[in-house]
Amino acid sequence: MRPNMGGIDKTLRLIGAAVIAVLLIIGAIKGTVAIILAIIAAIFVITTFVGICPAYVPFKISTKGKSGATRVDV
Repeated sequence: MRPNMGGIDKTLRLIGAAVIAVLLIIGAIKGTVAIILAIIAAIFVITTFVGICPAYVPFKISTKGKSGATRVDV
C-alpha cells in the first residue's frame, strides 16, 4: 500500500493520542470509555508511524499531496 497521510494529518493524530494519554494518566476518564479511547490513541500512533490510514483506502482519500492540501483520488 502507498502512504496516504500527509504531515498535518500525522501531527493531528499524534496530538490527539497525546491528549488521550494525558487524560488516561491523570484519571480524568475511566472504565469502558478509557479503554475505547486508549485503543483509538494506539491506532492513531500506529497509523501515524506507518503513514497509511486503512479507513482512507476504500474511499481513495489521500492527505499526502504536493501542496499539502487534502486530495481525493478518483
